[in-house]
Amino acid sequence: MKRTDYISWDQYFMGIAMLSAQRSKDPSTQVGACIVDDNNRILSVGYNGMPSGCEDDVMPWGKTGSPLENKYFFVCHAELNAILNYRGGNLKDAHVYSTLFPCNECAKAIIQCGIKEVIYLSDKYANTESTIASKRMFDLAGVTYRAFEVKGKQITFDL
Repeated sequence: MKRTDYISWDQYFMGIAMLSAQRSKDPSTQVGACIVDDNNRILSVGYNGMPSGCEDDVMPWGKTGSPLENKYFFVCHAELNAILNYRGGNLKDAHVYSTLFPCNECAKAIIQCGIKEVIYLSDKYANTESTIASKRMFDLAGVTYRAFEVKGKQITFDL
């Protein structure tokens, strides 16, 4: 008999997104994303961080101050990095697992590349204009989104 206590595909892919988030050097918010196809094959992963070639140690990581003195103009979000990391053609009809609901800028990239579903772990910015705009665009473009259902076994790593 085969095992019956294995994790679901949703748990597996969100776990990959959560593990990817641990690569982020952002001191306040670590976000990961995992893009998969309809055959449950991982196409790409990403996490939030500075653009390639921009030295992490000299870039600003704060959340306050003028726009050129904080992280917001500089950090590439996990979903965008996952899209840009993909080298296999197009992402039409793919699904993206993200540890945080995508911002409006990432929503545009998700729509433009043809991803059809967003599965998210946290929607802590649900009441912000950015997230409201994301949901409006997803609804208009026919991109579905749903909260990841936390259930089943807990998986922890102590490395």
